[in-house]
Amino acid sequence: MGLSRKEQVFLALLGASGVSGLTALILLLVEATSVLLPTDIKPSQPAGSGALSPAAVPGPGISSYTSNAAQAGESLQGCLEEALVLIPEAQHRKTPTFLGATAGMRLLSRKNSSQARDIFAAVTQVLGRSPVDFWGAELLAGQAEGAFGWITVNYGLGTLVKYSFTGEWIQPPEEMLVGALDMGGASTQITFVPGGPILDKSTQADFRLYGSDYSVYTHSYLCFGRDQMLSRLLVGLVQSRPAALLRHPCYLSGYQTTLALGPLYESPCVHATPPLSLPQNLTVEGTGNPGACVSAIRELFNFSSCQGQEDCAFDGVYQPPLRGQFYVEASYPGQDRWLRDYCASGLYILTLLHEGYGFSEETWPSLEFRKQAGGVDIGWTLGYMLNLTGMIPADAPAQWRAESYGVWVAKVVFMVLALVAVVGAALVQLFWLQD
Repeated sequence: MGLSRKEQVFLALLGASGVSGLTALILLLVEATSVLLPTDIKPSQPAGSGALSPAAVPGPGISSYTSNAAQAGESLQGCLEEALVLIPEAQHRKTPTFLGATAGMRLLSRKNSSQARDIFAAVTQVLGRSPVDFWGAELLAGQAEGAFGWITVNYGLGTLVKYSFTGEWIQPPEEMLVGALDMGGASTQITFVPGGPILDKSTQADFRLYGSDYSVYTHSYLCFGRDQMLSRLLVGLVQSRPAALLRHPCYLSGYQTTLALGPLYESPCVHATPPLSLPQNLTVEGTGNPGACVSAIRELFNFSSCQGQEDCAFDGVYQPPLRGQFYVEASYPGQDRWLRDYCASGLYILTLLHEGYGFSEETWPSLEFRKQAGGVDIGWTLGYMLNLTGMIPADAPAQWRAESYGVWVAKVVFMVLALVAVVGAALVQLFWLQD
């Protein structure tokens, strides 16, 4: 005798509940995926995405507007307007904006503190009335400038933290961290993680990034930037051979120009007075002598102050032994007015790296000249912004196990189907009229 209709429905519901329940159980066993939980501070922009791209401000730095401080503020207007185009208008008031000034303003503060204050007031006024969340302007110490450059490079390269193929956030080996070298107009910086303790604590900068602690050596040499070097080089040649015609070994042979003598001595980096016998305007003629050029450049350094000291760069400044790979910011001015100084600049950088910082034939291959690191522009500005906004968390990214949305939906559906089938079978058994 066959099954009754009630029995057929009852068995069908039991079968459906079993299949649905078994499917839900299988989905429960599906391996979860590692996900990064949001921290209590703003998440960071993925390194190497290239989305963080600073815009260049045309014209000189704000420290050059000593005769008209108001123009220093107005000089930022174009860059600000360019940035506002890229930011949705609804987010303007929520966008934090900062201004950090470096070596040019540090020199001006030494030379004329009231002029420096006027310039800071002017830029603060312009940025303060703009439709952004302006957090203020500040003068960065040389140590901070070098440290922020180091953060920029290693953030861009992903050597601080990276997402592994196994689905975990890991800290790369310390050996992958790179050092940063920066040549500015007024100063130059070197920053790296040494192989041992930093003996001079005034050269040490400490960070906690992504749950890891870092101690880097960093030093900024004020007056050793490219522009100040060229001015000091000219003054040194004038002082050594005072004459109406100055023969410059770093200029191309046959090149001739006329320079005003007074402005050369206005920089706080120059500790001399112009010879009284010279005219206001000086005729400078190039001789194209690389050997004499290097000799004149070496006079800008005090190498003898490091004699008898193991860990010393120049001018008596402590520096531990070099370690690791280094990124140097490369620049291509592309303007004719820089051509006369290419020889002096190149030989100066060579002297600084070899005799100053101590790069040798063995460590020379560890130097890379780059405009970008991992898709972000090299320089201190990005590291400064990341630090102020907390976009690099101090704590390690939190890990959790989670399943994909599709798996979660399927599991819920089959669990509901199993429950409906069980309830249906019970109702059939209890309330279906007997045959």
